[in-house]
Amino acid sequence: MTIHGHLEKLYGLPAFTFPGPEDESELPEPDAVAWRVTSDVYDADEEWEAAFARFCSAVDTTRVRALIVGAWQEAYDSDPSGVIDALLAARDRLPALRALFLGDIVMEECEISWINQTDVTPLLAGFPALEEFAVRGGTGLRFPALRHEALRSLTMETGGLPVDVVRGVGASDLPALEHLDLWLGTSWYGADSEAADLEPILSGARLPRLRHLALRNSEIQDEVAAAVASAPVVARLDVLDLSMGTLGDDGAAALLGGQPLTHLKKLDLHHNYISEPLRRRIRETLEPAGVEVDLDQDDADFDEDDDGTVHRYVAVGE
Repeated sequence: MTIHGHLEKLYGLPAFTFPGPEDESELPEPDAVAWRVTSDVYDADEEWEAAFARFCSAVDTTRVRALIVGAWQEAYDSDPSGVIDALLAARDRLPALRALFLGDIVMEECEISWINQTDVTPLLAGFPALEEFAVRGGTGLRFPALRHEALRSLTMETGGLPVDVVRGVGASDLPALEHLDLWLGTSWYGADSEAADLEPILSGARLPRLRHLALRNSEIQDEVAAAVASAPVVARLDVLDLSMGTLGDDGAAALLGGQPLTHLKKLDLHHNYISEPLRRRIRETLEPAGVEVDLDQDDADFDEDDDGTVHRYVAVGE
């Protein structure tokens, strides 16, 4: 699976693409939408920074609550340092900004694992009132440990999340964080973490308000599930998401043999490789307690070699 569609909503607001320089369409109210500012990856007539400058001139940015950064020029070959500099230079003009998505780029523009990123923490430092932050693309992504008092949701969508980023998130103090979503990915595209690297996250010590934990799209999903099975943070979760990866019977058995999960509102395991007997046991254990369980396997692809070796695939790789 690849990402074909642009973001439709951010911070509970519908996404609206800021029109090009020749489009004189009427604009919505500044606080009524999540504004998507974009350029073209290939042969851009207008660079992202120029489009953002037009946006700042045309819209009352003091009322903008959510901003989506779309494609920047040559995202496959250049990181968004210029984009980040432009956003930071305009921070005094964006006092109401509460949500920021960096890299709303779809397959037709640039494959997820070709998107170049950089250190994104200056955005969090520059916008201390930010409540939601998301980034797509793991190549060159950096996230040194920080403290942020207001952030409630952090999402990283990658085909391969570098271990230093995983450790940076784990070492960060995020006292308001309620929602954490990490796409760990595969070694083919830069993932080099192990389940042990997740321990600071799974302890929950720096995440006192965490209620939704997603550790997904991973080629080591069985090992992640085994670590989660005894993790202290699970007891306070409403939603546990281990979807989109290579989860099989070993991981499912670890979950069933670990701490009770009957307090959850939802357990999301879609895109899995679990056998029917274990799928049935999961349902029989959790659904009577009122837990919503997603065990959909429709998109789970695999190959089998002549010697019987089975190769499982994560949902989003390249």
